[in-house]
Amino acid sequence: MKRLGRFVVDNSLTLAFLALLFGALLGQSLSGTADFNDQQVANGGEPVSWWVYVRSSSFAVDIAENWQSEYLQFALYIVATTWLVQRGSSESKKRSEIGTESDKKQKVGRFADENSPAWARTGGLRTALYGRSLGAIMTFFFLASVAAQAVAGRAAYNHEQLSNHSDPVTLAGYVVSADFWNRMLQNWQSEFLAVASMAAFAIYLRQRGSPESKLVGAPHDATALDG
Repeated sequence: MKRLGRFVVDNSLTLAFLALLFGALLGQSLSGTADFNDQQVANGGEPVSWWVYVRSSSFAVDIAENWQSEYLQFALYIVATTWLVQRGSSESKKRSEIGTESDKKQKVGRFADENSPAWARTGGLRTALYGRSLGAIMTFFFLASVAAQAVAGRAAYNHEQLSNHSDPVTLAGYVVSADFWNRMLQNWQSEFLAVASMAAFAIYLRQRGSPESKLVGAPHDATALDG
């Protein structure tokens, strides 16, 4: 029991957000079912059950279009903060640290210690890949979400097309359509705004105790988390 309690505390940030994720998914599925059925009835169709809706392309495309924008945000942010800085922001490195930094500072190869991950100690290609693995996995999930959005979005779009007695489109036709790019870009712009706002607000505003904020008493022009 003590081990379980320790596990929960040690992983509370991840567990809390996973719980929020599942709660939000459940809420979206319920409200989405109601909205979908309202449209069905308005168009002379039959309402569907919750189980049918959560397996539909309409539900899948709504999830995929949100997920891909989030993974895009993190993929770009992880890579961009390697090379770009914002003076005074806790979200930025210092100007003297721009770039991938030295092997010594990153504790890789011969500079790794006994607690370093095995691929950090190995050197060569494996260390190079491991040193970029976070950005790579975020990019992979972004591309996978875009692919899922394209497939599910096309199915949902064609369902609407057929309901309106219009011709369905191919997958290639859908990914160059206004519907696909409207879904993509309306999410992208909100992610870019959020990142820019966080970087700028972190210069002047504080959240005591949060690692995402500078120390409350740190000067406004102090850059990076250490204030």
